[in-house]
Amino acid sequence: MTSNVRVRFAPSPTGKLHIGGARTAIYNWAFARANGGTFILRIDDTDPTRSTDENTQIILRAMRWLGLDWDEGPEVGGDFGPYAQTERLDLYKQTAERLLAEGKAYPCFCTPEQLSQDREAAQARKDPFQGYQRRCRDLSPEEAQARIDAGEPYVLRIKVPEGRGNVVVNDAVHGEVVFDAKELDDFVIFRSDGTPTYNFATVVDDALMGITHVIRGDDHLSNTPRQVMVYEAMGAPVPTFAHISMILGADGKKLSKRHGATSVEEYRDAGYLSDAFVNYLALLGWSLDGETTVIPRDVLASQFSLDRISKNPATFDPKKLDWMNAEYISAMDDATFADEIMLPELLEAGLIDEGFEADETWVDALAAIVRPRTKMPADAAAVAAPVFKTAATLEYDEKSVAKGLAKEGMGAVLDAARAALEAVEDWTAEAIDAALEPLPETLDVKKRLAFGAVRVAECGNMVSPPLGETMALIGRDDCLARIDRARPMAL
Repeated sequence: MTSNVRVRFAPSPTGKLHIGGARTAIYNWAFARANGGTFILRIDDTDPTRSTDENTQIILRAMRWLGLDWDEGPEVGGDFGPYAQTERLDLYKQTAERLLAEGKAYPCFCTPEQLSQDREAAQARKDPFQGYQRRCRDLSPEEAQARIDAGEPYVLRIKVPEGRGNVVVNDAVHGEVVFDAKELDDFVIFRSDGTPTYNFATVVDDALMGITHVIRGDDHLSNTPRQVMVYEAMGAPVPTFAHISMILGADGKKLSKRHGATSVEEYRDAGYLSDAFVNYLALLGWSLDGETTVIPRDVLASQFSLDRISKNPATFDPKKLDWMNAEYISAMDDATFADEIMLPELLEAGLIDEGFEADETWVDALAAIVRPRTKMPADAAAVAAPVFKTAATLEYDEKSVAKGLAKEGMGAVLDAARAALEAVEDWTAEAIDAALEPLPETLDVKKRLAFGAVRVAECGNMVSPPLGETMALIGRDDCLARIDRARPMAL
């Protein structure tokens, strides 16, 4: 399916891509995909003091990690470029000159002091309109040109039509939003230094790029009436607006550093899965059916709709994100988990090296016991670590030794366990479990204590994957050697 839906995500490269921006990007991407439309990435880099190429690359890396592929934009190209505002200055100038020639914009020579005096005077007389007092609106073209030729500084202002009336925006999220006509002053579209203002440049870009839906944070809602004025002056169709609510911390305040990590990079580096992260952010203000929480990327890309976006602010809950991440890991098959998470984490932890080779069946068996105990990728190395140790290198947790070994009768448990294991011919999890199963009853020891002692001897702690499966992976000789090493610690 193809459609004329064209949406854009237009971050300013003034820093890292934060959670709020990432969610906006996700919604634009998903809306485009669900409607067979076009998703555009545009870099709004008109702030020369803060916009850098390095920050642009940070944004591109974050978008790639999120899996939000763009159809037009940096590194992809397209028919409506350039896709960075610093490369589009001529287009802004051409549009401004056209509006000037058509009488829809005019030069303003008012100084900051004059503007301040006019504003104070309007306040003093309690004028309901306290914006720009349109002092230069009716200058003749000849006088305006003479002052320009004389080198007098000026800005360009949009000419809001007389009697324009209220601006009514049918927002896809908030419904009908009415902006009082008294708030519509003849605002600046070009500064005296020859650069366009945000409300002008973004509309020129959206109009020339054929943007049909503007999906953005509701902090931009107040910009909308001015932007509508620019669309109308240009004679361009006004897109459908969808202003999404802000994301709050658990304390009900706008999400910030005090709530923890805020940038996409921080979550990537912490080990969150891209699919889980996208799924969680998508649910911060949108729902599939009000119940479903795990929404695969392909479902999001086919079912996303603007009418399911909530007007209310969303609350970012790190615990729910952790749960989501664990759900995605749990849903992996063993081979995928081994390749994408377990082996890279083992390598990172130094438990294996680049040349590590093992039987595929052995690796899958390890993945099968590690995956259910992995909520974050780093957990995989911690869970699997005992398997990669030897009797000589295994580290024993002091609390586990005190609780599981250094108790009366545990020495006898280890002696009996060793004897039973020596008799095992086929070293499999099933055979190991069968050999150890009778020990508690034979020794008249509680099952929890007996198996706890063997677990500490083999794994160094009391928390490990199933004992039989773990010991099968360790191997017979080293399992027996571990009991020998642990025996002096037991009473």
